[in-house]
Amino acid sequence: MKMKTARLATLLTLFLTGAFSPMRVWAQKMDKAAFYALMQSGTKDDIDAELAKLKDSEVGYAGALIIREAGLPKAKARLKMFKEGKAKLEAGIAADPDNAELHFIRLSIQEKSPKIVGYKGNIEADKTFVIKHFDKLPPVVQRAVKDYTKDSKVLKPTDF
Repeated sequence: MKMKTARLATLLTLFLTGAFSPMRVWAQKMDKAAFYALMQSGTKDDIDAELAKLKDSEVGYAGALIIREAGLPKAKARLKMFKEGKAKLEAGIAADPDNAELHFIRLSIQEKSPKIVGYKGNIEADKTFVIKHFDKLPPVVQRAVKDYTKDSKVLKPTDF
């Protein structure tokens, strides 16, 4: 009987502290607007903080942030970081090949990456994929795509 009481007390404590709260699950979802703000102009500290929050299921987003951090002026070991980010981004796309948002992220990275890293092989395929699936993207991602078209040589505002 003491064992049951102890388990019940433990479960009750976890519930009351929010460990089983539906709001806790909701709060853990990734903030896509913050992600795109970091991709556009995040600092190393901000990117590191966001990387610490991401879950294993968000490996593609983590890869993109690592690649972004590798491009910052003060980043050390840029090529190593870029390769790590590329591997994670590609793993994310391989795990979820129908995710148009990850294709958009890869497109934006490949378009802006230096030729020396040799990461430009999917630009046209990703462009076609993003245009085809644009209407299915969440509004925050659609906004990010449209903002990106202002400076892109690949995606144009008229594509949407």
